[in-house]
Amino acid sequence: MCGIVGVVSQGPVNQLLYDSLLLLQHRGQDAAGIATGLGKNFSMHKGSGLVRDVFRTRNMRDLAGNAGIAQVRYPTAGSAVSAQEAQPFYVNAPFGITLAHNGNLTNWEQLKDEMFRIDRRHINTESDSEVLLNVLAHELQMATAGYSLDPAAVFKAVSGLHRRVRGSYAVVAQIAGYGVLAFRDPYGIRPLVLGEVETDHGREYCVASESVALQGLGYRLVRDVAPGEAVFIDIESQLHTMQCAEKPSLNPCVFEYVYLARPDSVMDGISVYAARLRMGEMLAAKIRRELSLGDIDVVMPIPDSSRPAAMQMALRLGLDYREGFIKNRYVGRTFIMPGQAVRKKSVRQKLNPIGVEFKGKNVLIVDDSIVRGTTSNQIVEMARESGANKVIFASAAPPVRFPNVYGIDMPTRSELIASGRDDEQIRAAIGADVLVYQDIDDMKTAINEAASGIARFEASCFDGDYITGDVTPAYLDRLEHSRLYPPTVDAESRSQLNLNLAPEH
Repeated sequence: MCGIVGVVSQGPVNQLLYDSLLLLQHRGQDAAGIATGLGKNFSMHKGSGLVRDVFRTRNMRDLAGNAGIAQVRYPTAGSAVSAQEAQPFYVNAPFGITLAHNGNLTNWEQLKDEMFRIDRRHINTESDSEVLLNVLAHELQMATAGYSLDPAAVFKAVSGLHRRVRGSYAVVAQIAGYGVLAFRDPYGIRPLVLGEVETDHGREYCVASESVALQGLGYRLVRDVAPGEAVFIDIESQLHTMQCAEKPSLNPCVFEYVYLARPDSVMDGISVYAARLRMGEMLAAKIRRELSLGDIDVVMPIPDSSRPAAMQMALRLGLDYREGFIKNRYVGRTFIMPGQAVRKKSVRQKLNPIGVEFKGKNVLIVDDSIVRGTTSNQIVEMARESGANKVIFASAAPPVRFPNVYGIDMPTRSELIASGRDDEQIRAAIGADVLVYQDIDDMKTAINEAASGIARFEASCFDGDYITGDVTPAYLDRLEHSRLYPPTVDAESRSQLNLNLAPEH
């Protein structure tokens, strides 16, 4: 999960890009970077940490130019981001290109080998984004055959990239002296939206992961970048677009609407807030069927992403809604923190219960999802310590039973509390008196009813259906092994690593 943005303007873009990253900070807290272009020269600054910590006034002064790209990220492999792997990445030939990427390539290791053996390009990191940049650079070189660049050549290069690359990817790239390119994988897994604004110099454009970034910068949301489509904004702020995939289809990631995106965003025509309200309504109907409402005193959300579902659930059930937990907004999201021990410690730093709301009550606690179970277990413990008589735990999403390989940090089965467990075993593991999960079909219906109708969603972490067709059991085994035993970890450290990565019991 990352947040990306690209802008072409007639004035300086450094402040626009910085502000956009603040609006997308929820999509990644481990690293941030900005690259701008002035003529044929690039300026770049990036590093590990939050946006406010990575950039200082002196850094912003150095980011000169009227076009640029930016990214906030967290590591899809689950380890800390090194400064070397922070984005954007840069390559000097052809033309000079910077690139930032949201997603995960499922065939990046094969591509890395091809880059070295066939394309004669050296990949310096273990980042699939650097591989993606070099594939784009190679395809641009082939499309131009050494001559000058035009939109037709750019689109030909993206078409070539689509034929080679597998997985999920929403991309922004800047080509020195030419403009900003944005494109999306042919399945439309990761989001990408286009915005425009009228200025004294004419119409200008911006692309970003979520509409909230556009609106916060004063741009009007025009539309989503279509699956497989490429958008090229030249240095004169002229917009060029083309469908570059042979058989594109829209399959947005459902977890964007469950957890990742801000509720005030609209992506692929879906209001995130409306989708979460509908998920609450669907879950309320299931609770009404399966539980006695007389045994529930109050409904409480786990702030912030479950709040819309919890409010709507309480309304539909005719129950009191209470804020039982106060969130410390200066602690990172535990879902994207590497290491189980770090996540467990941070839960109690992040959430503090209001004791009076629990004492002697049967509480229905609503969370957006249960992934590793660490947070859920700690929340149940805090509720009991605060005097709750009975703890009913409801998840607005179905059980997360399968690894995600498309850019969300849940890639191994051993880390998922629902993998290999039934609902009763999960209930016992988190310590709740009752556990209620959303049904998969109800979740998809809830999201779809907030849009104009999407035929299929990417929901592999719930249903095990990997839409790119290249994710096999052997692939998942290799992915899990590489995560549990990364090359940089020696044998003596593996036992401690396994303890940190073990699921909560």
